Amino acid sequence: MATGEPKRCGWSLGGSPLDVAYHDTEWGLPVHDDAKLFEFLALEGAQAGLSWSTILKKREGYRAAFARFDVAKVARFTPARVEKLLLNPAIVRNRLKVESTVTNARAFIAVQREFGTFDAYLWRFVEGRPLQNRWKSGANVPATTSISDALSKDLAKRGFRFVGTTIMYAFMQATGMVNDHTVECFRHEQLREGS
Repeated sequence: MATGEPKRCGWSLGGSPLDVAYHDTEWGLPVHDDAKLFEFLALEGAQAGLSWSTILKKREGYRAAFARFDVAKVARFTPARVEKLLLNPAIVRNRLKVESTVTNARAFIAVQREFGTFDAYLWRFVEGRPLQNRWKSGANVPATTSISDALSKDLAKRGFRFVGTTIMYAFMQATGMVNDHTVECFRHEQLREGS
């Protein structure tokens, strides 16, 4: 770390400029926009078994391939469109992951119909406010919690795929439902104050 640079979470150190920018400007920032929530849901599912850096590098490819994450458009993707996506090197060409994004778009719309917005549905799991943790090190941060277990189970019941509890905890971290920046990280206090 260069002298004068702010302290950051260990996972972002040694990463690409893309990783650092994501850490500094997005990770842990509360998201209440349904289009952005759908994007993170799709990207976190795509990340399963891969590094987040891989997904960040392909993010623009995903945006282009999945209609900039317009959930109504993605819900209408046909099997032929899925086959075309499986030839696209700008995304992870895993059939189950690609198909799950389309399936999840349809389930996402069903949740919007029931709750008004996906945001209204999602944030009830944390009573509308980000959970504020105070981890001293990244080693202390859990991979799952009872809340990610409950969210995962409820989404699966609603027909979502690639929403296991570990994926959902990463989604909660990414969308600011939980502040898991370590206490020494400059973003921890910024996000705590903004909650």
